[in-house]
Amino acid sequence: MRTITKIPRLKPRAKDAHKGDFGRVCIIAGSIGFSGAAALAGRAALRAGAGLVRVAIPKSVLPIVASIEPSFTTVPLPEDNSGRIAANAVNTILNLIPENDCFAFGPGVGIAQGVRAVLQRLLEQKGLRLIVDADGLNNLSKINDWPNHTEADCLLTPHPGEMKRLWAGLFRKPFPAERSSQAAELANKTKTTVVLKGAGTVVTDGQSVYVNSTGNPGMATAGAGDVLTGVIVALMAQGLSNFDAAVLGVYVHGLAGDIAAKKTGQISLIATDIIEALGEAFKKI
Repeated sequence: MRTITKIPRLKPRAKDAHKGDFGRVCIIAGSIGFSGAAALAGRAALRAGAGLVRVAIPKSVLPIVASIEPSFTTVPLPEDNSGRIAANAVNTILNLIPENDCFAFGPGVGIAQGVRAVLQRLLEQKGLRLIVDADGLNNLSKINDWPNHTEADCLLTPHPGEMKRLWAGLFRKPFPAERSSQAAELANKTKTTVVLKGAGTVVTDGQSVYVNSTGNPGMATAGAGDVLTGVIVALMAQGLSNFDAAVLGVYVHGLAGDIAAKKTGQISLIATDIIEALGEAFKKI
């Protein structure tokens, strides 16, 4: 594989630009008890430059998510008895496709049959640019033979535990010890871009590989992955390829974490600190 060391960049913004020039993002996220995941991903997408961000969430948690950040819009989704996205939310979600450039699915959605049904329909949408993260990946691991039924242009962002669950559902061979091999084999098997999170996050599309050098142990905190999802989907919406958006996303996310850690220390670092440091991180690059 080709090793990438150069970090991609966004194009400078034109003086007469408007919000439509910087992409429309829809993040499908959240459930009762996990409204924060949706809000973190939405706020991060805004800070990473997306022109318009919609957060589609179960209707009972919408007031909570909407109150956290006034700069994104919200879409209420039908929910099941446990406050998770219901299967009949799929029509609402499919109607959002023409209005958005890129989608993210998974932060805080929980694991349920209805959630899984919605994800399956999204995977069937030809050419849909889609990040699958967090519980989206845990639901994905339970869908039989999903790569052969996928028409969407997917980017997967597993942490090591999610990676093992995806591997177990797709491969009948031992799990490689080397992280780059794990990610590359998954990318080739599924024809996706893979972001294997952790110390030295690996990004690969099976042909090229990037190992990230930014970040610190303070970022091992709840919500940091939701922030990364928001950053990457915003960069995709601004015109970067899935691979380039992932490389720049993990780099600037880690850099923001390093900037935040200098202010708070690693022990006290929380996910919102990373979001607040994104502006300075983008200025540095």
